[in-house]
Amino acid sequence: MRIVHVITRLIVGGAQENTLLTAAGQVEEYGDDVIVVTGPGAGPEGSLEEWALQRGLAVRLIPEMGRAIRPWKDWRSYQAIATAIRELSPDIVHTHSSKAGILGRAAAHCQQVPVVHTIHGAAFHFGQSRLSQAVFRQAERWAARRCQKLISVCDAMTRQYVNAGIATPEMFTTIYSGMDVEPFLDPPRSREEVRAELGFQDDDIVVGKVARLFNLKGHRYLLEAASQIIEKCPRARFLLVGDGPLRDQFEARISRDGLADHFVLAGLVPPGRIPELLHATDLVVHASVWEGLARVLPQSMIAGKPVVSFEIDGAPEVVLHEETGLLVQPESVEGLIESVTRLASDQELRDRMGNAGCRRWTETFRYQEMARLVREVYQDVLG
Repeated sequence: MRIVHVITRLIVGGAQENTLLTAAGQVEEYGDDVIVVTGPGAGPEGSLEEWALQRGLAVRLIPEMGRAIRPWKDWRSYQAIATAIRELSPDIVHTHSSKAGILGRAAAHCQQVPVVHTIHGAAFHFGQSRLSQAVFRQAERWAARRCQKLISVCDAMTRQYVNAGIATPEMFTTIYSGMDVEPFLDPPRSREEVRAELGFQDDDIVVGKVARLFNLKGHRYLLEAASQIIEKCPRARFLLVGDGPLRDQFEARISRDGLADHFVLAGLVPPGRIPELLHATDLVVHASVWEGLARVLPQSMIAGKPVVSFEIDGAPEVVLHEETGLLVQPESVEGLIESVTRLASDQELRDRMGNAGCRRWTETFRYQEMARLVREVYQDVLG
């Protein structure tokens, strides 16, 4: 089968990892001919272009394509996607992300090539103006009529899109976002070595958060809770993995609150380091206020770590309250304080929840399983 994946950018991010691992699974498991059509991967988030090439994936770059709305460049991007589809003659086109999802579906539809689109996170969301939400809803409704199937990374995304009138429930299939689980089960470096490198002591209770330093990721709620968590659990330390526009602001707040000795900001790291950093923690916090289904949730649990998460979007589908972690009301600082302190103070509870998460989710989130399920959707579309 010849498959063209279209995605806006190959930056380091969940949607991009999902796309590339889907493509890798299709090549490795089924011998499919797969080409990834994308805009440049440059940016402060880091790039996955080299990773794609190392995995032997064919990548076709469209220099004009980017996340921002720029009508002239968007028109040229559409033309380039249409040209790629015409020249490559795929059996199916699989689009990802908002910009590429709309342009790619339009281009494939015009050439009567079947299209599947994956919703990694809602194009209309918390933090946008009403006008922006209305525009994106209308664009998604228009694009949904130009594809044969929609894949959601969690049931919550399907509900949001159905409620917004994008498409009927029959159009959707939920396929969780797969990953290479082996490094999360057995990282390349020991927990002791990584903790020592980060400056943590053996008896420190390390609370991890892996996310871009950006408003929607909710770091401010954890920073607000940190003083009281430390007061209740003096050995608590915090490891923030990721970079972004709010780094200086967060560092200033940590310093102002006198908590510099309790925080380590690891910055942007290669995706290959995430497993060893998760193993260096004792529990993980996910405080985003909007996200489809963050990959760090299953990654943490496969690594044997319990998770404290705001009860948003797809999080409750994997963070099973009192089984694999603890759910907190969105934006509740008091809830974070109570739940993080409870886990930090009880190793037996951490071990029980971490082991339960590992047992429950390891097989579900293998990227090979994701590739198999996606291919079943293709076969259904192709009849």
